[in-house]
Amino acid sequence: MEKYWHIFTRSFSDYGNYLWQEMLHPSWGNYFYWLMGLSLVFWLLEIVVPWRKTQAKIRQDFWLDGFYMFFNFFLFSLVGFNAISNIGVEAFNDFLGLFGIQNLVAFEIQSSPVWAQLLTLFVLRDFIQWNVHRLLHRSDFLWRFHKVHHSVQQMGFAAHLRFHWGETVVYRTIEYIPLAMIGFGIQDFFLVHIFATTIGHFNHSNLHIPLGPLRYLLNNPQMHIWHHARHIPHRYGANYGISLSVWDYLFGTVYMPADGRDIELGFEDVEAYPTSFVTQQIYPFRERSAIPEQLVSSEKADEAIPAEEVSQLN
Repeated sequence: MEKYWHIFTRSFSDYGNYLWQEMLHPSWGNYFYWLMGLSLVFWLLEIVVPWRKTQAKIRQDFWLDGFYMFFNFFLFSLVGFNAISNIGVEAFNDFLGLFGIQNLVAFEIQSSPVWAQLLTLFVLRDFIQWNVHRLLHRSDFLWRFHKVHHSVQQMGFAAHLRFHWGETVVYRTIEYIPLAMIGFGIQDFFLVHIFATTIGHFNHSNLHIPLGPLRYLLNNPQMHIWHHARHIPHRYGANYGISLSVWDYLFGTVYMPADGRDIELGFEDVEAYPTSFVTQQIYPFRERSAIPEQLVSSEKADEAIPAEEVSQLN
């Protein structure tokens, strides 16, 4: 137990020092300032060339989403997630050691070129996240936590990072073993983080930037807006892609019936949902019924719009 206590206490000091250094020393490898810079760029683009021109420049819940952005990327780890995850990894390795297993690595990806490592990490991680995202919509219990993200009623780049900390626990727990089996640890590579964050900001932004054929590969605002639609004929939602849209095309979960610029966002009774950060953190633990309420026509549930029809919308 002394070993785990040492890991716990050291994790707080190590992460606190890391965050402090990030804030004090801007550099090209500094994620704190990359996040600030990307956010500023997308905000300026939304002001200069907005897709929804009537939407306020400082939209509804803009500052709430800004706080979520820093809490989920930095403060949550400082509160304790980093320490607890480090203990979990060490305890899991100790458990494997009881059976003579030193590690889970089945394929040594680190012997590959750097570009192949990064591409493998990005694609594999995104596919795992696509599946986890579907799970968040299909599990009544997990939907309670994911509902925080879907409480957004006006879309903008910062909505990307409005999500309950419980989602982080689910994503990281499910990601860990598959990534560890090919030689990746729980900490992802910097470039993958930056690229995924950029696409995440783009997906949620108030922008219309046609991607051409790339729309079948990369997620985009015109596709993701329908994932946040208040009324769609799919009980569990659609368009689950995080960074890549290709999974939705491959597995038939695409839904883009029209230009979604001005559609209503959220879920049934979203107006009654808590509006403060603290109450949104508490609400999933108190809510009794959490079945997704995006269903408007059970006869069309789980149908996906054909890809040839989608192409006519872009």
